Amino acid sequence: MAKLLKTQITANPLTRFHQATKFGTKDKYGCKRTTQNSRFLSGAGSIRAVISSSEDKNVVTTSSKVLQKNGLATSSPMIDVKAAITIRKKMKEKLTEKIEDHWEALINGIGKGIVVQLISEDLDPVTGSGKSVETSVRDWAPKQLEHSSYLEYVANFVVPSDFGYPGAILITNLHNKEFYLVEIVVHGFSDGPIFFSANSWVQSRNDNAQSRIVFRNQAYLPSQTPAGMRDLRREDLLSVRGNGKGERKHSDRIYDYAPYNDLGNPDKDDDLARPVLSGEERPYPRRCRTGRPPTKSDPYSESRIEKPHPVYVPRDETFEEIKQATFSAGRLKAVLHNLIPSLSATLSSSDNPFTCFSEIDKLYSDGVPVNCDQETKSIFDNLLLPMMMNKALSAGQKLFKYDIPAIISGDRFSWLRDNEFARQTLAGVNPVNIEALKEFPILSKLDPAVYGPPESLLTKELIEGQLGGMTIEEAIESKSLFMLDYHDMLLPFIKKMNSLPGRKAYASRSVFFKTETGLNPIAIELSLPPTPSSPNNRRVYIHKHDATTYWIWKLAKAHVCSNDAGVHQLVNHWLRTHACTEPYIIAAHRQLSSVHPIHKLLHPHMRYTLEINALARQSLINGGGIIEACFSPGKYSMELSSAAYKNMWRFDMEGLPADLIRRGMAEEDPSLPGGVKLVIEDYPYASDGLLIWSAIEEWVEAYVDHFYSDNHSISSDVELQAWWDEIKNKGHSDKRNERWWPKLKTKEDLSGILTTMIWVASGQHAALNFGQYPFGGYMPNRPTLMRRLLPVEEDPDYDCFLQNPQLAFLSSIPTQLQATKVMAVQDTLSTHSPDEEYLGQIHLLHCHWINDTEILRLFQKFSTRLEEIEEIIKARNCDASLKNRNGAGVPPYELLLPLSEPGVTGRGVPNSISI
Repeated sequence: MAKLLKTQITANPLTRFHQATKFGTKDKYGCKRTTQNSRFLSGAGSIRAVISSSEDKNVVTTSSKVLQKNGLATSSPMIDVKAAITIRKKMKEKLTEKIEDHWEALINGIGKGIVVQLISEDLDPVTGSGKSVETSVRDWAPKQLEHSSYLEYVANFVVPSDFGYPGAILITNLHNKEFYLVEIVVHGFSDGPIFFSANSWVQSRNDNAQSRIVFRNQAYLPSQTPAGMRDLRREDLLSVRGNGKGERKHSDRIYDYAPYNDLGNPDKDDDLARPVLSGEERPYPRRCRTGRPPTKSDPYSESRIEKPHPVYVPRDETFEEIKQATFSAGRLKAVLHNLIPSLSATLSSSDNPFTCFSEIDKLYSDGVPVNCDQETKSIFDNLLLPMMMNKALSAGQKLFKYDIPAIISGDRFSWLRDNEFARQTLAGVNPVNIEALKEFPILSKLDPAVYGPPESLLTKELIEGQLGGMTIEEAIESKSLFMLDYHDMLLPFIKKMNSLPGRKAYASRSVFFKTETGLNPIAIELSLPPTPSSPNNRRVYIHKHDATTYWIWKLAKAHVCSNDAGVHQLVNHWLRTHACTEPYIIAAHRQLSSVHPIHKLLHPHMRYTLEINALARQSLINGGGIIEACFSPGKYSMELSSAAYKNMWRFDMEGLPADLIRRGMAEEDPSLPGGVKLVIEDYPYASDGLLIWSAIEEWVEAYVDHFYSDNHSISSDVELQAWWDEIKNKGHSDKRNERWWPKLKTKEDLSGILTTMIWVASGQHAALNFGQYPFGGYMPNRPTLMRRLLPVEEDPDYDCFLQNPQLAFLSSIPTQLQATKVMAVQDTLSTHSPDEEYLGQIHLLHCHWINDTEILRLFQKFSTRLEEIEEIIKARNCDASLKNRNGAGVPPYELLLPLSEPGVTGRGVPNSISI
């Protein structure tokens, strides 16, 4: 990875912007550095301003009055200083936009487009603020850099030699529209070039009268802030907090909190009303505030904004152009796989189930069938779809066909086997719910007056009958029994879920036994809410070899997989990564200055998360959205997610080692990575995850130790303490009184908090997200909902089950329409964008993210360690003794391999929750 990192940086298309091709050198980290050049140093006795037109310069005399207006004395020798300003334009521009570019260049040429103010770290004794000097960009012909989307403008200053070191730049945009500021490099000071990384949208003064503050790439704790920058540091933080009032505009850069009150649409349909997720009854993390007006039907619910209109997120949080193109392509694919089957189902007046497994196979070989008769064609015409259809056809059949998921690519029938059912609890897309069975009998914690007797029907006699002569006490003592327990989480919702059309579910418990050959399921308990006639409404199933019991067992496993799919999506994936991370990001922007070292550390782990969460609220988790349509909890999906937050989410248990210990899957052992020893050594998610966790932990601890000299420097850091307080009291305010919140008093406290946040945003999300299509793309393996309860002899359809058990199974899993919908979404969500930033990598635009050689050395060490981890994981996947990641038809476990190519790869650990 170190080699890749170096290549990525040195191949930076902005190297000419740094002038390195003419007079630069490369430092040991691969970043190009510019040496001092006498062209930027003026004679001691002359006062000059330089007006630049690309490389040509005209020298004019500047009167002392002009300099005195900026508070600058004229008695000091003067220095010519050049600011190279890089702006990114769109990759694909319309003709009108190209014309606008030429007009903007003309405006910049006469000095009426961009005003640049250089601020010193030193105080001006007259103003009491940082010394400053102001100029305008006067550049008729901006230089086009190696990448055609990047332009370099030049602004020139003359500053007195006692000006001090520049600490900030104020940019004022006099144009009528925003521009994307990449970076400013100031040449002319004796210590070499000074880098001001922006990577931010600068709004027109017409939209935001405030000048944009860009700090140089130096990290400062609040107490270390140079005197000339203190006011600017405070003002910059205040500018992004807003006042909590009014509707946010697309151009705003305001970070604030709001509850999840925008999921329903009661104004459109009473059936689309959804409860507000906030407060004691339905607690939930906070989201980014948009300020839209309330609905007419419910003053507590926020009105919705529907596609294609965007949901507000702060301007710098939106997808970059290449990401937008990728996500749009994914949405196009989703439309083709979603709309076409929907129209077909509507026209045929039925939503058909699969009738044989070959119909599922055709999704990968033939694609989704479309009945394009004349009537359908006219509907397409009315919906303005011909262009989309033509694009699909011109792109070939690929857009109509699904790729073969990894789970069946090597063995089409692996999903049928018990050992594969068990293997996926350790190496599948949801490997975070399996737990050791620690106590017996198994008891529910639910109210028995409402949910029936607490004792499980998984009795001692039943389980010991599957243990090959071992007693249950011996099995628990030897850590050989494990459980997948969704009973208490789901049972309170089962009655409501089963009242929905086409939904039938149980609350499940599954018990697994570990032998020398691996993990195998031995019993499944499926529970329904008690009724007057059946107060203990539960059944237990075990694997037998007669045909009838075999198919019943297979259906029972399908119900467990359906529960697992819902909990994975709504709890482990959406809640514990996406939703819980959003408050960390909002608080970081509101309370940590961009020059704070912790803001700089967290910055790559916050990329795109607010935008993808906003899109999810608009299209995925909203009332009537994809999740409700395709997963068992239906319209109660987010209420289930809220209940999980209320009953199980704890920040102190979100770190990987703590979570493994809580579930009984590991024991403390300080000599091993992560400080734990796994109970099951062949646990791919945990064993690979602990390598990633340990690398993050080492990097974070070294980073914190570099900036904080002692524990007092932690407790006295006002920005840091405000950040942590806001996370607890605003971002997760419904949990603010919990006693388990970590204290933030020591360096160890801070390192633990940061390691957990970075792990959740990177490794944890990668493990839970990028396997969605590889494992879920074959619906029989992980049905997202079940439409029928298990057949029993008293049922009128029992004879139909006996005559055609295959059809009974296929009629129980999602219909063709439901399957193609969710497969399209899983395919999109499992896709890496071409501009993905992976753990241990530096984005080419962030090459100069910090001016600290020791931190760069530590980051290089972190990057090298991740490169080593990549090789360790590859070697593990070739180890024949590790049966959960190696064997005939067994896909290797690659979800925590750090790097990936674009597309659906089933591997790669991005820095952030970006999809």
